[in-house]
Amino acid sequence: MFKFAPYLFKTLWRHRVRTLLTVSGSAVALFVFCFVLSVQQGLERLTHQDNSVLVVFQANKFCPATSHLPQDYDRIIEEMPGVRDVLPIQVFTNNCRASLDVVVFYGTEVEKIRRLRNFELVTGSWTDFEGHQDAAIVGRALATRRGISVGEKFSIGDVTVAVAGIYTSDNRAEEDYVYCHLDFLQRTHGLDLVGTVTQQEVWLDNSADPDQTAVAIDAQLKSGQIETDTRTKGAFQSSSIADLVHLIDLSHYLGWACLLLMAVLLGTTTIMTVEDRIGEHAVLQTLGFTTFRVFRLVMSEAVLLSVLGGCLGTALATVFLFESGLSLGAEAVSIAIVPTWNMAIYAAITSCVIGIIAGIAPATHAARADIVTSLRMAR
Repeated sequence: MFKFAPYLFKTLWRHRVRTLLTVSGSAVALFVFCFVLSVQQGLERLTHQDNSVLVVFQANKFCPATSHLPQDYDRIIEEMPGVRDVLPIQVFTNNCRASLDVVVFYGTEVEKIRRLRNFELVTGSWTDFEGHQDAAIVGRALATRRGISVGEKFSIGDVTVAVAGIYTSDNRAEEDYVYCHLDFLQRTHGLDLVGTVTQQEVWLDNSADPDQTAVAIDAQLKSGQIETDTRTKGAFQSSSIADLVHLIDLSHYLGWACLLLMAVLLGTTTIMTVEDRIGEHAVLQTLGFTTFRVFRLVMSEAVLLSVLGGCLGTALATVFLFESGLSLGAEAVSIAIVPTWNMAIYAAITSCVIGIIAGIAPATHAARADIVTSLRMAR
């Protein structure tokens, strides 16, 4: 069919306004589909994190603002078998509800950040961060979204920090956080949380069983000041955004609706093209074109329109998501909305399939048309 490619492009160019509208509509549908797919993939990455990290949270609490664990719990947990390290974290966020622009402060022990977090500073220096009590490092995604640069002051509510660096991480969701000194965040005006932290992050040895260790931690701390609930980091974050998970699950229907709309649009356009060229197809058949070849020509036209619109929509979605640094957050948990190769490949394959589905009926109609009747109608 490649030798008929010039013919197909000339046919599309002949009706260029219709072609432009169809490609544009398909691009919009695939743009929304890619956005939905990126959100779902971000949620999957978040909830399937490495089980070698546990999160100790106050039992029967859900919002970070209501969890207050004794900071010295880290010493007790560190002595337990299978525990490699413990990172006490004080959490402060500007919004516990679902939002596309959640800002989360993590106050923690600075010397442990470089050891436990796989961060790379793209601007700024670790020395400035470690040497100033009010200094903080900001994730690149958040810095891009908020227009933050090194040397500036950044404020959310009563918390004001000096930006000492901007970091990147292998885990894109980590780039939505601001890391600052634990003492600084605990003593911030209006918080007064000295001696307590929101959660304890527990890093396990490779040989440790996460479930057994979680049960052992809760049992060990049961007689302490505050009862705890320990889970793997993925399970903890999934539980924290349970309501948001249900909404994201419903977005499947939005994605399917976009694909259905795209199929209807392509099918309608192709049917209109077939009706306009019914005499042309009859002439082709009189010149020796078989019904199967006519079928393939119409099918190729539908697939070509679908692929053009799909590639345009996917490219626009990729650029938009990459440049915007969007994330969806709730309860101080961030879901990174980023484009991936899997998203692009899946969208490209989907556009081909939609083109095939949309082209079946028009192609069948064109192939089965009676030659004599078609020639008479074309007069």
